[in-house]
Amino acid sequence: MKIIAIGNITKAPTPEQRQQIMLREVPATLKHYLDGKIEQFWFRQDKPGVVFLMNVESLEQAKATVEALPLVTDGFCTYELMPVGPLAPLGLLIQGK
Repeated sequence: MKIIAIGNITKAPTPEQRQQIMLREVPATLKHYLDGKIEQFWFRQDKPGVVFLMNVESLEQAKATVEALPLVTDGFCTYELMPVGPLAPLGLLIQGK
């Protein structure tokens, strides 16, 4: 199951907090990447945060994964989760309907 996880910084950490949190956040994120739960990740350009393309078994697994990240557990970030899939109506075009 593919999930788009959109991270929103809800409270900006101080520079000291950011340094401490990122020492835990980056390895945790990379572990999920290496485990295949996070396929791709991007930095948001519209506001602070990240976007993950996740490959998980369920929406619940995606929620548990992002909610265990240090930025979330420390109260600095929340995630909006959006299940996505193939653009099914395109099948109508190739079937000639």
